[in-house]
Amino acid sequence: MTALSRRRYGELIEARLRRPAALRQALLARRRRELLGPDGRLLIIAADHTARGKLAVGGDPLIAADRYTLLDRLVCGLTTPGVDGVLASADIIEDLAWLGVLEDRLALGTMNRGGIVGARWELDDRMTAYDVDGIGAYGLDGGKVLVRFDDADPAVPRTLESAASVVSSLAARSLMAVVEVLPYRRDEHGKAVLDPSHDRLVQAVAVGSGLGSSSAHTWLKIPASPRMAGVAGATTLPILMLGGDPGSGVGQVFDDWATGLREPNVRGLIPGRTLLYPHDGDVPLVMRRAALLVHPDSQPDSLLPPPDSQADPHPDPEVSR
Repeated sequence: MTALSRRRYGELIEARLRRPAALRQALLARRRRELLGPDGRLLIIAADHTARGKLAVGGDPLIAADRYTLLDRLVCGLTTPGVDGVLASADIIEDLAWLGVLEDRLALGTMNRGGIVGARWELDDRMTAYDVDGIGAYGLDGGKVLVRFDDADPAVPRTLESAASVVSSLAARSLMAVVEVLPYRRDEHGKAVLDPSHDRLVQAVAVGSGLGSSSAHTWLKIPASPRMAGVAGATTLPILMLGGDPGSGVGQVFDDWATGLREPNVRGLIPGRTLLYPHDGDVPLVMRRAALLVHPDSQPDSLLPPPDSQADPHPDPEVSR
């Protein structure tokens, strides 16, 4: 069963062609909500990876390239009770608004998508998507910046400077600023890869927490860690844990999330491929399972996954976007 019919998808394409203003109107007219509910937790679906050319999941290099499939899975997620919103680039945000699935959901705009995956200049994460004015003008609830720390890459200071400016500007508008901070290094082939060491992640959290002239509206987006108490203890800022590409190891990812959510300032999840492209293909199940984990006190019994859905081997050790 699909959440988005081919007919409706065709109508969306026609709207882009013949009535482009309808996309902005749908976004501005959507019913807004408060940032947090009673439990103070958030489950946001991250769908901004395609905007920097990250289309691979598992062994398929182009699985995320098909826009109909991606939108179908996002509609499924955003109509799941307990899913609070989406993080995406303007093309996806506008599609979802026109489809009517952002009512009472948060819409967060991704901002610096210039670090195209695989490029020699990948860590030069320049602002190529939403800017602060666009986030305000289109009625979004906040924006997200990515800062990847590589001690040997000269592009990182420029990214830090631009990210700090964005955090300050969003705070001045009382808009949520999601700062994704990740320690990176170059492997033996010169490719930028995540550095999974505890010390580097703690350092990244400390630096990310200090960006901008105000941190009052800043949330951090970081990987789950086996030593989450030390990582979360490096800041008082609220934290959302990302997911990455777990392969067949989604069970371990959920276990790591459950452990991380015990920390007082770890306030939810912001996964992308883990929920949109699960190894077994069961998107509705993994969405319900994540919603139950984040909002356990507000979920009906129908969201409980069957007992045999819990076991999985370990995930890919590189937890990326």
